[in-house]
Amino acid sequence: MTAKTICTACGQHIEFSDEFAGERAECPNCGASTVLANLADAADVAEPVQRLSARPVVTPPMRPIGRSAITPVAKRIIENIERAIVDKHQEIVLLLTAYFAEGHVLLEDVPGVAKTMLARALSRSVGCTFKRIQCTPDLLPNDITGSSVFNPKTAAFEFRAGPLFAQTVLADEINRATPRAQSALLEAMAEQKVTVDGVNYELTPPFFLIATQNPIDHEGTFPLPEAQLDRFLIRMSMGYPCFESELEMLKRLQLRHPIETLEPVVTAGEIVECQKLVRQVHVDDKVSRYILQIIHATREHQDLFMGGSPRASIALFRCAQAFAANQGYDFVTPDDVKQIAPHVLGHRLILRPESRLRKKTIAGAIAEILNTVPAPPMPAVDNTE
Repeated sequence: MTAKTICTACGQHIEFSDEFAGERAECPNCGASTVLANLADAADVAEPVQRLSARPVVTPPMRPIGRSAITPVAKRIIENIERAIVDKHQEIVLLLTAYFAEGHVLLEDVPGVAKTMLARALSRSVGCTFKRIQCTPDLLPNDITGSSVFNPKTAAFEFRAGPLFAQTVLADEINRATPRAQSALLEAMAEQKVTVDGVNYELTPPFFLIATQNPIDHEGTFPLPEAQLDRFLIRMSMGYPCFESELEMLKRLQLRHPIETLEPVVTAGEIVECQKLVRQVHVDDKVSRYILQIIHATREHQDLFMGGSPRASIALFRCAQAFAANQGYDFVTPDDVKQIAPHVLGHRLILRPESRLRKKTIAGAIAEILNTVPAPPMPAVDNTE
């Protein structure tokens, strides 16, 4: 297992193995001697270990919310999902990051790598209602949102809610639905409400949409336009498991699928509370400027035709808050922004045609930007109660 600390001289992030905790080591960034103190355990000791900095504390005191509230909830969900999904810890963390940031996820990968299973495992782990929409070309908007049906007993039309009114919704193979059907999801994703026959219906929080699609097979599909892709907070892929992980998967499936044994480990109220706490995670002005510098760099990059919009800035801001909280911290560091940026920005940028001919990629452009834009020194935050 790895832990984190901060260099007292340069303020940069250092990762180390748990076995070296408490020892003194040389910072790989500036060469200064630093004590390897695991900051994630700060809330468990009598005198909390703060993220160290040579700069004086200038921000107002804050309570350590990540360790005391969000982290235990996330840990219970992750451990429960990992009973059914093998060797996908980072992908589960990304999924929860979007969940706690009140966003939505686009799972893009080849068939058979547990995209749908991940959504089902999350729904079983959280005490929320779950519905699945199997997208096909003949799917209509009313099949998603619901419709008004005439009741002969009352001689009146009654609204019957569609699957979109569940708290966790899986839109399986979303690119096989027509643009008309796809658009039925947009209002719910942006405003958490549905309008049918001129009447607004509020969705029960926490509302979370997980959409899947196969990026390889394009026959009979309707690719999502850029404006629709931009509604997803994170785009991620599962990838193939390694040999040993796939062997473990076969062992678990011998008698029955492990997902059938999953029970809820958190309530909907706990998820809503975590979403509120994520908004309280402190973001220093220097980190906010760093986020904007990254977004503006995408607009000026020579290989990118379209850079990140203000919605991309907000998405990166929110995801960095949720990612830091999931790691057990109550404030965001530049390293948190760097780790989450490729998943937030990858589907929001458009490559120039001439750059594509030169074998350039969006992932490469993002990596170049993250390596070029200078990260600010680690902000100092007072965690004392």
